Amino acid sequence: MKTTIDIPEKALADAMRYTGAKTKREAVVKALEEFNRLRMVESLIASFGTWDIATNDEIEAGDLEEIAEKTSKLTTSKLGSR
Repeated sequence: MKTTIDIPEKALADAMRYTGAKTKREAVVKALEEFNRLRMVESLIASFGTWDIATNDEIEAGDLEEIAEKTSKLTTSKLGSR
């Protein structure tokens, strides 16, 4: 998208130096990408501790229940086919 904006020269020069950009456009794009990446990381960090994730013990208990159910179904189907 083509946009005309007035960027302070010092801020643009710093952005070019810090990003290693060779053009003004490249510096602005890299700066925007880095800004967006940092915001996504901050959002992810803010959400830590808010997820309801099963513990390893809960996962293993669920796996054992699933195995027991499958075994029970197999046993029942073999008994029913006799």
